Amino acid sequence: MIKNLMRGTAALSLLLSPLVLPASATAAAAPEAPAAVVLALPDAVEQIPVADESRTGYERTKFKHWNAGLDPADGCNTRAEVLLDEALVAPEVAAGCKLSGGSWRSYYDGQEVNDPAKLDIDHMTPLAEAWDSGASAWTAERREAYANDQDAAASLVAVTARSNRAKADRDPAEWMPPLSEAHCRYISEWTATKLRWGLSADQAEADALKVYAEACETTVVHYTPAP
Repeated sequence: MIKNLMRGTAALSLLLSPLVLPASATAAAAPEAPAAVVLALPDAVEQIPVADESRTGYERTKFKHWNAGLDPADGCNTRAEVLLDEALVAPEVAAGCKLSGGSWRSYYDGQEVNDPAKLDIDHMTPLAEAWDSGASAWTAERREAYANDQDAAASLVAVTARSNRAKADRDPAEWMPPLSEAHCRYISEWTATKLRWGLSADQAEADALKVYAEACETTVVHYTPAP
């Protein structure tokens, strides 16, 4: 009878005690952020896969931009946030995030600009080029993330409308900034963008990147793989 009473007491204590599980069972481990990568430019260029390109099915509207930006509460879209971030002299911000005044330097052509309306926000690797190089297989959400990528300094850049429109959707085999001193930076940022987003290069583009990389062998590429 005493043994039965002890068994009953032990059973009752198990029912009343809180269930304790290992920490790994109660909370999923937080995913690790992708590690930053630093490479010499010639080595970074070699990491870009070479593949044929196809523009079949491309439409600019498949890359939603500009969206609400990094801070949806600030009332500024991605374009305005990039302008604010890259301003040498901050512009005035009116209702609706309307910008006026300010000062920028377009590194493609070295031009000083004091009117935000005369600036374009260039996608370092143009949307059409991204589509050709792998983005055609992405989800709409990933293409939107690409088109509004402010988490990498190289992805979006404020430049003169003239230089951006001269570039259009061309890769470095077809167009380079008119300011020769900008070439090493441009090739490093183009390469960083392609590697960040896992994009390929066609053979002519890859050959051009290698030529420029040889002339910019001391230039370093920094990138973090996109989530």
